[in-house]
Amino acid sequence: MRRHADIVEAWIVLVVWTVIAVGGTLVGVVAAHAAEDSFAQLRRERHSVPAVLVENTAGAVSTGEATTSERVRAKVRWTVSDGSTRTGWTLVGSGHKPGSRVMVWMDSQGQLAAEPPTAGAAAAEAALLGAGAALTFGGLTLAAGRLAQWRLDQGRYEQWGREWAQVGPQWGPKAT
Repeated sequence: MRRHADIVEAWIVLVVWTVIAVGGTLVGVVAAHAAEDSFAQLRRERHSVPAVLVENTAGAVSTGEATTSERVRAKVRWTVSDGSTRTGWTLVGSGHKPGSRVMVWMDSQGQLAAEPPTAGAAAAEAALLGAGAALTFGGLTLAAGRLAQWRLDQGRYEQWGREWAQVGPQWGPKAT
């Protein structure tokens, strides 16, 4: 027996897996390239500037960020290109005394910013973001395919119910 719904279901399965394989790959690659470009732009826009700690960081509370050296939020002072002095809060290594020299990062508007990711860290994060995008796309595609199959199943159940309503009474008990 080859019902129309069975043929449609076979095509749904084929299309879903083709879209997952091709579309997921494309989505993952595009997302990874976009993330890599964004990280590269951060590295181009941000630059390091020497600064001086205004307060002691020896007893400061850690930010909880997982890094190789413990970093704390501290007040720093730096000189901008026009010669004026500015102060602000940023993350620095812990255990420094006031007057210690540290490097801080500035964005293109001259505001304190986080250090941009290194090329290696950016590549790893871009790869993870691309893989996540591909998996998300694949999951959504699979869910759409299962929804279509569920709808086909509902149609088959309704058809079977109608057919049984016609045939079932004929199988009832017979008087002998």
